[in-house]
Amino acid sequence: MSDTILFTGGRVADESGARPADVLVRDGIVVAVGDLTVGDLDCRVVDCTGRILLPGGVDVHTHLESGSFTQKTSDDFFTGTRAAAVGGTTTIVDYASQLPGLTISESVARHAASAAEKAVIDYGLHACVSRLYNGFDAELSTLAADGITSLKTYLAYRGTLMINDGELYRVLSRAGTTGMQVCVHAENGDVIDVLAADLVSRGVRGPEGHLLSRPPSTEAEAVARAIRISRMAEAPLYFVHMSTQESVDLIGEARISGWPIGGETCTHYLSLGPEAYYRPDFEGAKVVLTPPLREESHRHALWRGLSSGVLGIVSSDHCPYCFATQKTDGRDDFRDIPNGGPGIEHRMIVTYSEGVHSGRIDLGKYVSVTAAEPARRFGMFPRKGIIAPGADADIAVLDPDGSTHISAAGQAQNIDYTLWEGVTAHGRLTQVWSRGELVVEDGRPTAAGDRPGRGRFLLRKAVG
Repeated sequence: MSDTILFTGGRVADESGARPADVLVRDGIVVAVGDLTVGDLDCRVVDCTGRILLPGGVDVHTHLESGSFTQKTSDDFFTGTRAAAVGGTTTIVDYASQLPGLTISESVARHAASAAEKAVIDYGLHACVSRLYNGFDAELSTLAADGITSLKTYLAYRGTLMINDGELYRVLSRAGTTGMQVCVHAENGDVIDVLAADLVSRGVRGPEGHLLSRPPSTEAEAVARAIRISRMAEAPLYFVHMSTQESVDLIGEARISGWPIGGETCTHYLSLGPEAYYRPDFEGAKVVLTPPLREESHRHALWRGLSSGVLGIVSSDHCPYCFATQKTDGRDDFRDIPNGGPGIEHRMIVTYSEGVHSGRIDLGKYVSVTAAEPARRFGMFPRKGIIAPGADADIAVLDPDGSTHISAAGQAQNIDYTLWEGVTAHGRLTQVWSRGELVVEDGRPTAAGDRPGRGRFLLRKAVG
């Protein structure tokens, strides 16, 4: 079969919206976009009449083969990236946790080896910093040169992941000299621990305790503190999984003052509420993820933050633990429930349905928050996140008049539930292409989309 493909009859979406255009792909790269004809081309023609050609999604917050304190996430690099492709995502950047007894580089190398063997789509890696040591500073320069141009720190989970304020300052100061992007999990972990212990002492042991121990103020305080420390260090900062109105306001104020602060939210914070924690039969454990789901006023603020550009990215924070065999670890104490939930497969379609179809954001903003801006901020643009000459031919073909019924029984994610069980989302992905290869058709992986090791590691540019 020819390595040349012509997508005809569709509308090509970018950050400005969508326009009628054809797309010519050769050897996995977009070579032309416009009013094109087949002529004498020896090519495969893909009829996209009535369809929108989206840039393949870029999900910069996933946790595949990642451990909590007692469990490992249920998706590995094969099942997780295959599920991402089914959902229209063609690039991920996964967090490589710093493992006990290993340096950051050693932890990244171990994670990278597994990804190279199993990933179906292209991928990058973030480093994670939970323990500083002699030689740490120099190691960051080596990581950046190797295409690992971002790292994550935690202000929660004392004794396992949490670093203190002085360590955050040191990380920011050193990362700032290398151009690395520092991502921060912003919650006041010490206050959360006190609140959680108090709840348990009063007999609150169910999933609702997770919500009650993490009020919005625990996130906002950490956001404000991290912004001040970033100013001291004279280094930029990126906040992961923002969930509250006050956090959006704080980030907006910092950006207005000219400080280089970025932030993301996640699909579940945009679409789900805290009533889920009170479901009977321990069902609330399914939404024990961090930070917790918030009230409607916070969801409105997150959408406004995306629309205004204060928040630039919608990620999945895909961190799946099976309900029947893993979440039950915390049946007697919510503090022992593995924190995290699935989302890599449904990020694109739920965000389209809740955002574009519902009128909260336009199509151009949707492309920005799901593909273009994550690619840009994390050093992959314009290779990823856009359908334009020179870009990888990563294309998700959307039928805007179709619908997608979401259920655990029909999903590709390796987990026994979904956060959107029974929801019918507006829009349907009919095809997904990765570097010019059809990897998903009508919701099912093709032979290419079912091939472990097909994905390529992305050497990302430093943009901090």
